Amino acid sequence: MDAVGQMETCLRTGFRAALMGDHHLGYSCPVGGVIAYRDAVSPSSVGYDIACGNMAMKTDIHISEVRPRISEIMDEVFSTISFGVGRKNNEDVDHDLFNDDAWRLPALAPLKQMAREQLGTVGSGNHYVDIFHDEDGSVWIGVHFGSRGLGHKTATHFLKAAGGRDGIFAEPTVIQNSSPMFDEYIAAMNLCGRYAYAGREWVCGRVAKILRAGSVEDVVHNHHNFAWKETHDGTELWVVRKGATPAFPGQSGFVGGTMGEPSVILEGVDSPESKAALYSTVHGAGRIMSRTEAAGKSKWRNGRKERVSEGKVSQSMMNEWVTNAGVELRGAGVDESPHCYKRLADVIAAQGATIVVKHKLTPIGVAMAGNEFDPYKD
Repeated sequence: MDAVGQMETCLRTGFRAALMGDHHLGYSCPVGGVIAYRDAVSPSSVGYDIACGNMAMKTDIHISEVRPRISEIMDEVFSTISFGVGRKNNEDVDHDLFNDDAWRLPALAPLKQMAREQLGTVGSGNHYVDIFHDEDGSVWIGVHFGSRGLGHKTATHFLKAAGGRDGIFAEPTVIQNSSPMFDEYIAAMNLCGRYAYAGREWVCGRVAKILRAGSVEDVVHNHHNFAWKETHDGTELWVVRKGATPAFPGQSGFVGGTMGEPSVILEGVDSPESKAALYSTVHGAGRIMSRTEAAGKSKWRNGRKERVSEGKVSQSMMNEWVTNAGVELRGAGVDESPHCYKRLADVIAAQGATIVVKHKLTPIGVAMAGNEFDPYKD
């Protein structure tokens, strides 16, 4: 079964659906998939990394001020920001979201201390901190991550409580709005959304300090694993976007490419295609190669990771691509090499008349976790 077949399964319980140009298989619902439900929501379609999203912030400094010291800058970014699974922030971060009443929910109360410690950490997999310049030489900071362990444990709780099954081809778990669990899930999801926003804002601000830069008014910030209550064609729906960015007319979005290629700031437009896509667009380049296919198989033996079989992408292949692109890279496994992804320009072109590109962001520094286990799955 491919992503199209997977979406057909989702439509057994969904009302409307659309696939974005970066779509590929996900857990229960395709990444790059949009599903609208009437009087229901699907925690498996939202996914394990609730409120994963992108933030881009334009700074007030020029590439000429950054390029000569990019190596030192990326060293400091990589040592200051916490990358990897289960990491705690090296710095104390407080936020008024920890006063939210939703923390009283049985699903969330045990997670509050962990969430405090992890706020402002980035995680693993395809989550990153990037430094870019635009066509005018202005420097931007871009980040991609979600609600960390809070989101994963919250999703796990509700999937189990709703009787859901884990697995790529499992039919999505749906919670009807007549269920007492519905309001609890929505409240928990929204709190995870606030948490993800706060984390991305903190990381962008912290990187700006490393750059010795201030921000300007150009800030673009979106979730892409979330459910929104929206009205389409006069019908009130819960629209789940899993690896898909909201793109209503005039709404800006930051869409990341690979570590060795430009990203974009785009804007939604009004068109018949946009309406059919439920005013949604891509969230990245989209994988064409699984992590195992790229990196090969490994097993843990006596506390050490040993390679069982070779993958299609070598470290030298990834290094060559990134070096040729002029990118200063920290971390990252070969399963995140540009070889594993579609070309973003092709993905954007596939969206047709639904969006316009406002800025091209060329990467000069990329920081990610190393090649480690990623439990977040989406």
